[in-house]
Amino acid sequence: QVHLVESGGGLVQPGGSLRLSCTAPGFTFNFRNFVMAWFRQAPGKERELVATITSTGGSPNYADSVKGRFTISRDNAKSTVYLQMNSLKPEDTGVYYCNARERATSVVSWGQGTQVTVSS
Repeated sequence: QVHLVESGGGLVQPGGSLRLSCTAPGFTFNFRNFVMAWFRQAPGKERELVATITSTGGSPNYADSVKGRFTISRDNAKSTVYLQMNSLKPEDTGVYYCNARERATSVVSWGQGTQVTVSS
C-alpha cells in the first residue's frame, strides 16, 4: 500500500476557495502507476466520490455536485495530487480523503483525511 498525506483543509466562508494536496512520499518513481481520487464524508453521511484522475493526468471525472467548481490535477514528478475547490458551499463541508488505486493490482490506499468546513 501507499502512504498518503493530505493537507490544505480548513475553515472557509461560502464562496471561498481551498486547495487540497495529497502527497505520496517516496513514490516518485511509481506514482504514475496509480489512479488517484478524492472522496469526502460529511457528518452522518456515507463517504462519496468527489473526483478522479487517470495515471497520466487525463480524463478527470467529477461528482455532479462539484462540476464546474472543483478541479483535480496531479504532478507525477512530485508524487502529488491536488483538488482545487472554488465557490465553496456549506454542503461541501466534510472530511476529504485521498485515494490511490494501483492499476496493476487494484490495491487501494487511503490517506488520513483533512477537514474542510464551509461556514460563515
